[in-house]
Amino acid sequence: MDVWHDRGVEGLSYFADVPDRHGNPYLYEQIAEIIRGQIASGELPPGSLVPSENALTDNFSISRDTARNVLNLLLEEELIYTLRGVGTFVGPPDAPRQVIKLDSKFRKIAADLAKEIKDGVFRPANPLPSEIHLVQRFEVATGTVREAMELLREQGWVYTVAHEGTFVSPPEDWPQEQ
Repeated sequence: MDVWHDRGVEGLSYFADVPDRHGNPYLYEQIAEIIRGQIASGELPPGSLVPSENALTDNFSISRDTARNVLNLLLEEELIYTLRGVGTFVGPPDAPRQVIKLDSKFRKIAADLAKEIKDGVFRPANPLPSEIHLVQRFEVATGTVREAMELLREQGWVYTVAHEGTFVSPPEDWPQEQ
């Protein structure tokens, strides 16, 4: 049985055999083998974006831990490499990478959240949604959400209390519109 997987990476689709959940080898090894096949066939050429943990969990209906094991196995085999907050790519780190907008995601997330703060969706002194919730909402990596939070802190929209969360700053701390 085959399943069509399209996770929105322009020009790239995933066509993979469905793994055997009760088989041997382990599920994460079967999925890693599928991705190895895509790399070997050229469907995922050097420098192309590898499916994220979120994409793997959606595509294969697996847990986040299993998706992480897939990527870790391929990293150990040096078939892929990760740039924190950017993505995971095929090949050695010096391979030319697929062109993607590296900073637009976190800036857009920050702009969306700032608008929601201005519109009163999130009120001063109240917490923003958790990092995990924002990762799921915006379908991005944890590093991307962290970059967005850092930008909001720099701009004065939010402040963070260790072990408690990120909260909306008082309006007098918000950036002045020009």
